[in-house]
Amino acid sequence: MNSISSGCGAEHGLITVDQALDLILNQTKSLTTETLELNQTLNRYLAADVYSNINLPLFSQSAVDGYALCAQSSIETNTEFKLIGEIQAGYSSELQLKAGQAVRIFTGAKIPFGTTTVARQEIVQVIDSSKIVITENSKSNADIRDVGEEISIGQLLANKGQQLSVGAIASLSMAGIKQVEVFQYPKVAVVITGDEVAESIADFATGKIFDANGPLIEAWFQNQGEQIEIFHVADTEDAVKGLIQKLSKSYDLILTTGGVSVGDYDFIRPVTLDLGFEQIFWKVKQKPGKPMFFAQFERYDRSHCYLLGLPGNPAAVYVGMQIYTSTLLNALQGQKQQPNWFSAVLTHNLKMDTREHFLRMSASFDQGVLKVKSLSKQQSHMLSNLMQANCLVRIPAGQSLSEGQIVQGLFIH
Repeated sequence: MNSISSGCGAEHGLITVDQALDLILNQTKSLTTETLELNQTLNRYLAADVYSNINLPLFSQSAVDGYALCAQSSIETNTEFKLIGEIQAGYSSELQLKAGQAVRIFTGAKIPFGTTTVARQEIVQVIDSSKIVITENSKSNADIRDVGEEISIGQLLANKGQQLSVGAIASLSMAGIKQVEVFQYPKVAVVITGDEVAESIADFATGKIFDANGPLIEAWFQNQGEQIEIFHVADTEDAVKGLIQKLSKSYDLILTTGGVSVGDYDFIRPVTLDLGFEQIFWKVKQKPGKPMFFAQFERYDRSHCYLLGLPGNPAAVYVGMQIYTSTLLNALQGQKQQPNWFSAVLTHNLKMDTREHFLRMSASFDQGVLKVKSLSKQQSHMLSNLMQANCLVRIPAGQSLSEGQIVQGLFIH
């Protein structure tokens, strides 16, 4: 049986996870839009509906390799046809069929005028270069792709707000769409605070540690196909202030790790407020990641720079990226939606905690039922269980949970 003990977190005035997410969604203004070549828009969000300018198929065509036939009615076995030519895919033809005539045709080729059906080559016997015989009964309009049967001119292809997946791009490409209007992707700067980052094992003797947050965040954005700029800054007020002031002039989002609590060297929040940022929230009743900070700065041109300050512990950073950073990035791209939580069955008991807790767990299906199991080493400075974790699970504050209860979670990739 796994258990999570209760601890600190009953601090007065903390907002809940859902309140924090609502503030991000309600306070964040969407970025402007841009028109891009379709092949540059993977994972971007459409800023306008997309309609078809063509029929699909563009013309009536053969669905198989076979023979286009002209007949007065359904075709009986052993019916003969006169073969008058051939049409390959990608080539046009002036051939016109009359009753009793046939044309050799290939998949995707435009069927000639007068075609009533197509007979696949498996049911055709070639007598000679000018005669074929149909060896099975064949119905009218068989194996013909009619013009516009999939898409018609003016049909809605994709909705505003839809994320462009590989399949969506392929579908739009087939409909002849070359460019689309999408929301701009935020320009993101990542600030790693602290003097404790080690460059080598030798640095451990001076009390330094390896940086996990920078590689974690960079890899997280790479997984989304996006690039960011990472800055390291010393734990001094002047250094932090100078960097934040510089970045606030040109970045849409400043993402920081560390420096948002109440320690003597936690300068992110006071410096940010001193520079004119407006605090939206500070401290969330959750574990890990309580001292999270969110603020906005309005520039002279009325555009905004947002700052999301995550605690320095790697697990808190990981939770913050999966839940809050993802929500904020989507909101900047016009997507004002809560994370897509799933429901699953808990496979063990959990003790009460005063704060809502995000646990790294393993989710799997058991006879069609999604079940989740907690992993060991959940402390905020530990990340090794991410080798096995595939989800984050929400454990409500102030509740003890029993095996078999339903919990909410978020798949992680």
